Amino acid sequence: MTRLFWFSWLVGLLLTSPGLLAQHRFPKHELSINGFRAPSIGLEYRHRAFSVHGGYYLTNLSPNLTTRFVKAGVTGWFLPVGRQPNPSSFYASVSYLRGLNRDYEARNAASAELGFRWMVWRGLNLRIGAIALASAGQTVKINPTPGISYSFVLR
Repeated sequence: MTRLFWFSWLVGLLLTSPGLLAQHRFPKHELSINGFRAPSIGLEYRHRAFSVHGGYYLTNLSPNLTTRFVKAGVTGWFLPVGRQPNPSSFYASVSYLRGLNRDYEARNAASAELGFRWMVWRGLNLRIGAIALASAGQTVKINPTPGISYSFVLR
């Protein structure tokens, strides 16, 4: 539980550090269709350097066993990279999860995630990060979080 505390503290620090967010570098409105895992298979709406997301989340907490969740959360975007109108950047996210099967069925969980989103071409982007997942009665799990999405800048 100590690792989750420090991970959450770092995420909170990053989300509240205005110099890191550089809001002027991010589009005012963006809608992303997330096709794989990070943050979930679903939708994400971003306003400048903050976003909300919701969807279906799959992960392998044990080898060859897929655990499924419904996931909703908020994300802070910081340290934009490059000169594109919609730059690549780092992100920190906290989420609520509801388990759908295995040891987490009908159980609440929380997660904190840190990662990087690379804007590959136009709206196509790839993510790589790490998530800490915590739930009562379970040990904290740390897992990689790859993702692929397509983002639309809204005018």
